[in-house]
Amino acid sequence: MIDYSLAWLDSAGVEEVFVFCCAHSKQVTSYLESSQWLKQSNFAVTIIESHNAISAGDALRSIYERHVINGDFVLITGDTVSNISLKQALQEHKERRKKDSNAIMTMIIKQSKPSPITHQSRLGTDELFIATDPDTKQLLYYEDKSDNSKGSLTLDKGLFSDSSSIFLHNDMQDCYIDICAPEVLSLFTDNFDYQHLRRHFVKGLLVDDIMGYKIFTHQIHSSYAAKVDNFRSYDTISKDIIQRWTYPLVPDVFGNCVSKLERQGMYRASDVEVSRSAEIGPLTVIGNGSKIGDRSRVSNSVIGEGCSIGSTVSIEGSYIWNNVTIGDGCTLRHSIVCDGVIMKPGAVLEPGVVLSFKVVIGEQFVVPAYSKVSLFQQPTVEDSDEELEYADSSSAEISRMSQACDNPSISQKEGFPGGDSTSGTTEIHWGTFEVGVGGAGYIWSVCEAGREEDLRHSVAPITADKLAEITLYDEDLELSQQNGSVLLPSGELTATSIDSGDDNEDPKDDSVYFEKEVEATFMRAVQENIKEDNIILEINSLRLSYNMTSADCADALFYSIMKLAAEMPHSSNSDLQKNVAKVVVTWQKLLKYYMPSLDEEIEVILKFEEICLESVKEFSPLFSQILHFLYTKDVIQEEAILSWASEKEEADEVDKVFLKQSESLIQWLKNASEEESGGDDDEE
Repeated sequence: MIDYSLAWLDSAGVEEVFVFCCAHSKQVTSYLESSQWLKQSNFAVTIIESHNAISAGDALRSIYERHVINGDFVLITGDTVSNISLKQALQEHKERRKKDSNAIMTMIIKQSKPSPITHQSRLGTDELFIATDPDTKQLLYYEDKSDNSKGSLTLDKGLFSDSSSIFLHNDMQDCYIDICAPEVLSLFTDNFDYQHLRRHFVKGLLVDDIMGYKIFTHQIHSSYAAKVDNFRSYDTISKDIIQRWTYPLVPDVFGNCVSKLERQGMYRASDVEVSRSAEIGPLTVIGNGSKIGDRSRVSNSVIGEGCSIGSTVSIEGSYIWNNVTIGDGCTLRHSIVCDGVIMKPGAVLEPGVVLSFKVVIGEQFVVPAYSKVSLFQQPTVEDSDEELEYADSSSAEISRMSQACDNPSISQKEGFPGGDSTSGTTEIHWGTFEVGVGGAGYIWSVCEAGREEDLRHSVAPITADKLAEITLYDEDLELSQQNGSVLLPSGELTATSIDSGDDNEDPKDDSVYFEKEVEATFMRAVQENIKEDNIILEINSLRLSYNMTSADCADALFYSIMKLAAEMPHSSNSDLQKNVAKVVVTWQKLLKYYMPSLDEEIEVILKFEEICLESVKEFSPLFSQILHFLYTKDVIQEEAILSWASEKEEADEVDKVFLKQSESLIQWLKNASEEESGGDDDEE
């Protein structure tokens, strides 16, 4: 994971990096020393170890005492995956610092709508509420759902003392990428009660009226930034990498073992052995030296290096790490399997299961959904790593077990209770029947309070019945908090609206879910060669259930078509343009079905702009060429392009990027129209 963070920093022009290690520092240090990162001339990586730090605050205080940072710096976690350019954000930060020395931090944020049902982001993190000044982008309020036990938000009227209006958002994602002034380090040193960067430091500054320090935000639109915070975010980010949202940090370009990109987003290393009768589905990665047996099926999954997968095995939505052995007839659905695991024939992993290092699952044994299995008995005391703001407790447990598996006798002082207390060591008990005959491992129990968290943070999709449970829980919570104030939807708040008694809530935005449903329908049609008439029936059914328009259908279909083209193998812009041409021609009739008028055609052009800016940057330099191709194929008419251009003339300069790129095409269309009009006049 740290490779992704360092590769991004290197590409962003950072010249010196300090890697601060506390938990599992030996593992991190050993990995970096064996990598190429410490051997580069223009990219210096320095490791700082501390065995006393238990929080982000302790880490920053330790760095301050070492006097290694004297100017502005970028603060991230070691599990950050990003491809953003820091140039603009750094420039904004420096310009603000020149005008106001109290502007000590710039937080990177991006739009990410939370689920209206679970109130969590697609990364599994809690819904975030922030307030900003719409003019200066200064952060005025920060609250996430986990810190908000009352179920309501209270905004201080003092927020309006320096601004007539504020923007309140519940659709933003904190990327945990901060550009900081040196004062940030000294503030942590002066305030020993600051432990967490967000909960203590950020909130502390926002309510401090004495020092006057300020935090600002920088919103990104067309780039990617996310951090692995739990198993769900691990799953989401992994899928984003496979689907190339993180380009150039993708499997066929980045990594120790470069894989070959094949059709439908499949990546395969060069020395993989796959039986001819095996079925490898879309969005799958297979690592070096792995073997897949007869009639096995793998889809939407990652297979690591050196894995042996038997015959008639079914793997769906799972992550199989390195050197794993899976016997004949096993079934795995939405699970994580760590290094060295052995699954004996017929074993089954139900959704949400996590198997730690070197666990052995017995023959025909079924591991219950959302179970965590370890070679060690469950600790009676919570791991202290939970106190680390940036450490996910699940990943901490996994790393801790990794160390243990390399050393069968572990001192209890290392945090592995369960063995003979008199000897001071914990022994691995092989052959335990808890995971089947011949198995080795203990199933860790989950308390009732932690069950909902397991559902929300699992790699497994939340099922309909579990969603109903969560919804019922939230409704009960709301009934018990009826005296709380109602949160307004994201948008602008004025000084007069803060006291308003308007209890109207924003209707649920189903557009994201509708688009995903259409994409899934389209991809199934591609894979199974479904007839267009049947696809139209399915999309029309979705349209009715979500109450969408023809324009919504056209937008969702166009997005699916362009995404399919981007996932097809290509090594240049020319190849990508050919992919677009091939896919558009194939599905042109289906797309045109939902474009009965110019309005839908204009919406599709606007959707194409959005794709270029927020989804697939690879399309950006090809915007005008692809737009011209759509015109030549009668997907989009001349009137639609000219109407779009006319509307864009009134837009801000920053929104005219693709208009300027298409100037030649637009001028050509105008000239052709004038010549045609002139010809008609001559005939008269």
